[in-house]
Amino acid sequence: MGAVVAIDSLLHERRIWRGQPAPLPPSRQSTGHALLDEVLPTGGWPESALSEILLPADGVGELRLLWPSLARLTQTGERVVLVAPPHLPYAPAWQAAGVDLRHIQVVEAAEQRDALWATEQCLRSGSCGAVLCWPQLAEDKALRRLQVAAESGQTLAFACRPLQAVRNPSPAALRIAIDAQPAQLRVLKCRGGMPPSRPLPFERAQ
Repeated sequence: MGAVVAIDSLLHERRIWRGQPAPLPPSRQSTGHALLDEVLPTGGWPESALSEILLPADGVGELRLLWPSLARLTQTGERVVLVAPPHLPYAPAWQAAGVDLRHIQVVEAAEQRDALWATEQCLRSGSCGAVLCWPQLAEDKALRRLQVAAESGQTLAFACRPLQAVRNPSPAALRIAIDAQPAQLRVLKCRGGMPPSRPLPFERAQ
């Protein structure tokens, strides 16, 4: 066997390539939460990409997480589409969060297959600022189609899914888990960097 060479010496002598990717450009889409922006590689939501929000139950803070971004988009005239939300949006709460309801559109779908198809079409259209969906048992292939559609339509895509989905790989550029007890955010995956090692405090009430 040949001599074992320490990897540090090879790096020092520049005999191997580190293969470090170029840094991603800063995001123009702040999350509206300063602590979260600070730990994300681009300083905000990954643009033209799918972000996955994993929940232990509906209503633990997913709207509070997204409202600042949705408010900013709708106030500038961007259309936001909600595809098959699990509950009828409570208009006064959305208005109190600063969302302009004139630019909110709700799409109903009886079957998850139809909801995924509608989400993909809205993303590909390029006519939306953001598209939200709530797939429960979506397969990796279906999520990958949403990721590609978000890239094609240059649209923010958000998929709110059960926390159990954390066991499965995901093509999403960003995965965030919301915990109820204690109320916190855990960044599980973020394109362009390593997830923070510690959770972020997060006010749960909506």
